Amino acid sequence: MYELSVRERAVDLLRGGIGTAETAHRLGVPVGTVSWWKHRDLAKRGELPGRKRSTCLRCYSDNLNRPAYSYLLGLYLGDGHISHPKQHRVPSLFITCDDKWPGIMDAVEAAMRQVLPTLTPCRVRRPGCHNVKVYSKHLPCYFPQHGPGKKHERAIVLEPWQQEIVDTHPWEFLRGLIHSDGTRITNWTTKTVRGEVHRYEYPRYFFTNTSTDIIGLFTATLDAVGVQWKASIPRPTGQINISIARKDSVALMDAHIGPKF
Repeated sequence: MYELSVRERAVDLLRGGIGTAETAHRLGVPVGTVSWWKHRDLAKRGELPGRKRSTCLRCYSDNLNRPAYSYLLGLYLGDGHISHPKQHRVPSLFITCDDKWPGIMDAVEAAMRQVLPTLTPCRVRRPGCHNVKVYSKHLPCYFPQHGPGKKHERAIVLEPWQQEIVDTHPWEFLRGLIHSDGTRITNWTTKTVRGEVHRYEYPRYFFTNTSTDIIGLFTATLDAVGVQWKASIPRPTGQINISIARKDSVALMDAHIGPKF
């Protein structure tokens, strides 16, 4: 056994570029002991060879693709879930994608690869949809909003580092929310002018969610980018519908988001 000060001195020398053998010689400690201290220090800092099978911005201070994360965060809040069944050793993030929109399914998988570049997403078929999934024990680090029960039954508040990303990349966040729980439709009406019936079409965006916290994040981000919106009276199910119908606001949404694909 060695005093803590000896181990700390050894680690300081190793981090300073002194070799294992030289460190052992200077401190009068066996080379094998210094090698073990070096191994434990590298493991603590996540720098052991082969560690990059997983990635984590919090545990390992890994770089983060911030625009892709903002989009994936919107997808998760809208139509995503983190599951940790007993039969699996690690949790999984899955985003449910309607088969009508294969382009969005591709975009979801691409975002997962960009945010978690060392992992490989998969697609699980369900009736009329696919779950795009990725497995990692670090998912709760990326999505601290994860918790027991449904999202609308618990508080959904962004961490300061998440809010900073959303503030910097608001359109990616809005795109993720629209691609999950939103839509763009074209309404139409008719008007008789001088005896002739004319058809008029006008697009609008909708976002529907039961969580008042998620609705608040959506509308606050709309305000930040200058999009005007209106909220419906909550339905008996608790769902709230946000409508974007003003021509200039729809044009702004079209420029950055557009129809589902």
